[in-house]
Amino acid sequence: MERFRAEFEVLDKRFGYDGGDEYVEVLHSGSRKTEGPVYFPAGRYLIWSDIPNDRLLRWDETTGAVGVFRTPSGNANGNTIDLEGRLITCEQGARRVTRTEHDGTVTVLADRYQGKRLNSPNDVVVRSDGTIWFTDPSYGIIGYYEGSPAESEIGGDHVYRLDPASGELSIVADDFDRPNGLAFSPDESLLYIVDTRKRHLRVFEVTAEGTLTGGEVFAEAWFDGIRLDCYGRVWAAAMEGLHCYDPDGTLIARLRLPESASNLTFGGPKRNNLFITGSGGDLYSIRVTFAGAR
Repeated sequence: MERFRAEFEVLDKRFGYDGGDEYVEVLHSGSRKTEGPVYFPAGRYLIWSDIPNDRLLRWDETTGAVGVFRTPSGNANGNTIDLEGRLITCEQGARRVTRTEHDGTVTVLADRYQGKRLNSPNDVVVRSDGTIWFTDPSYGIIGYYEGSPAESEIGGDHVYRLDPASGELSIVADDFDRPNGLAFSPDESLLYIVDTRKRHLRVFEVTAEGTLTGGEVFAEAWFDGIRLDCYGRVWAAAMEGLHCYDPDGTLIARLRLPESASNLTFGGPKRNNLFITGSGGDLYSIRVTFAGAR
C-alpha cells in the first residue's frame, strides 16, 4: 500500500497532538474527483463518491478491498448516514437527495422546492432529531463534468432543512453564493457552513425551532467539506490538505497532503480513523489520537 510521512504543521500548542500514525496511507487511487466519505460502523466499510465517473465506491476495512457500490450514482457528491444506519446521498447530477434503504432500494427524499427543481445538492448532515440539512449550490448544472448544464429554477444557492417524517422542506439560509460543506457542533447548538466562492466558513446558532441565527465568518480560506472532532475543533478540507480550527476560530494545525482535500470523515471502531478524499481522485487514511464528534 502506498503511503507517505504524515506532516502535521502545529501552529498553536493547543493542538496538543502526540502519537498516532507516522504515515498517511493511500487507500485508493485512480478516480477523477472524490468526495463525500461516510463510514458505516456496522459493516466496517467506507462509501465515497467519484463524481465525474458517476459512481459510489466502497472500501472494506477488514480486507482493504475496493469495489463499486453503485453506478450510475446520479453524479453523487456528499453522503452521510441517518439514525437508522441508512445512506443519505446528495445526487448532484440527478438534482436530488436520496436515501438507500436496507434492502438496497433508493427513496427520493427531496428533488424540488415549491415545485421548482433543486440546483444540485452538494453536502448533507443529519441531526439527532432525524432532520436532514443540505446545501444546494449550482455546481452540477454549470457544465458536463459533474452533472449537466441547466438553468437554475430556484434562482439562488441555498441551505435547506428537510423533515423526512413530514416531507417538509424549508430554506434555512439564503445569503450564500456557493454553500458547500456543513457540520454541527458536538452539542448541535451550532451549524458551520462553507461558502466556497466567498472563501470562508460561517457559524450559525441553531434555535429550538430548527432555524438559524447569526452567520458570522468563522474562518477564511478556500474550503470544501468540514467535520468536527470530539473536542469541538473544526476540520476543514482546504487547498493544502486539512485545516484544524479551535472552537474560538484560531487556526491551530494543518495536515498537508499532495493534493487539495475535498472532504473528510471519522471512522473505525473508535472513530479515530481520519478518512480524507482528494480533489485529484485519491482516498487517504490516518489513525489519530482524537475521535470524531458523534
